[in-house]
Amino acid sequence: MYKRNFYVDKIKPFIGKPVIKVLTGMRRVGKSSLLKLLIEEISLNKPEKDLILYINMESLQWNNIKNEKDLYDLVMAEYNKQGQMLTLFIDEVQEIENWEKAVNSFLSDKIADIYITGSNAHLLSSELATLLSGRYIQFPVYSLSISEYKLFRKKQEIDEELFLEYLKFGGLPGIHHGDITDEVVSQYLSSIFDTILLRDVIAKNKIRNIALLEKIVLFLLNNIGNIFSAKKVSDFLKKEQRNIGVETVYNYLKYLEEAFLIFKVPRYDIKGKKFLEVSEKYFIGDIGLKYARVGYDQNDINAILENTVFLELKRRGYTVFIGKLDDKEIDFIAEKKGEKIYIQVCYLLATDDVVKREFSVLQKVKDNYPKYVISLDRFWSGNVEGIIRMNIQDFLQKEEW
Repeated sequence: MYKRNFYVDKIKPFIGKPVIKVLTGMRRVGKSSLLKLLIEEISLNKPEKDLILYINMESLQWNNIKNEKDLYDLVMAEYNKQGQMLTLFIDEVQEIENWEKAVNSFLSDKIADIYITGSNAHLLSSELATLLSGRYIQFPVYSLSISEYKLFRKKQEIDEELFLEYLKFGGLPGIHHGDITDEVVSQYLSSIFDTILLRDVIAKNKIRNIALLEKIVLFLLNNIGNIFSAKKVSDFLKKEQRNIGVETVYNYLKYLEEAFLIFKVPRYDIKGKKFLEVSEKYFIGDIGLKYARVGYDQNDINAILENTVFLELKRRGYTVFIGKLDDKEIDFIAEKKGEKIYIQVCYLLATDDVVKREFSVLQKVKDNYPKYVISLDRFWSGNVEGIIRMNIQDFLQKEEW
């Protein structure tokens, strides 16, 4: 099992502290493995392994835990047996009805040091956040970064071949359990896609028109990185003789977001200093899932690169927007701790017109925050009127921006 120190190091300071550690993210991004890494970390300082209780709700072993009472009874029986505080791990906690009531009780009564994972963004709804206010800390987990991908592939460096492989297959850790071939990876990713749709979208939200959902998913995959609205999706479906209202499209998009399958990125008017209420961009939770459903097309390279940069920004804790300045777009405005960066992403800076297009919009932004133009080519680097030009591989691996 490869150590994902990026996440472990973030969680370590909270080990043994009276807060619930909540790991959230799409299925198969590696949350379960992170729990096991944390168990290893804790066991180094707490060798009495019988004090560690690990409940995996995807295993039939725990199929008898249906609700908060079942959970409470099981944990309390173990606590009474040991006669001292437990370290409690619950994987895919959303499978337990009203789980938050039992977990809140364990924390209040100092029964356990608690770690939970969930594959639904609604896990920490406003109601639940109120119940657990000030008592939890959330750690979003994403698929592998390019640096982690290199580690999983046992490579010393990231060459062009490895990077293009990453852009094609994405960063779900499970692809490294078998041969890294088109056939094997495609089959695995397709099964993950189907599982997410079936368990976290269709079953959870009781969707009956599965064919319609599939059409919306297909539209999203073919429009990654493009600005569009729910109305545009509705109009597209009507042309295919599928009559669907805008509100229904919004609901389906929301369900996909809650499963972390897609991310909605709002647009921000820089001059007007306000968010635009219509039209946004969507990115997928792992670019390999796009490959699984619609294949790899070199013509989509700009969208793939944008999606890859977006996920890296999210991994590093940035809040991300799309920028609008007059009639031009800035691919990303990313904010964290009061700081901000602007990013333009393109495939190649192949012509003077492309260079002018990518740099000119950033030149109009009159503040002193860092501004980047990143692309796949390595022909030149440096600054243009304070705008930093970088190769995208170097950008993704850079420790600080």
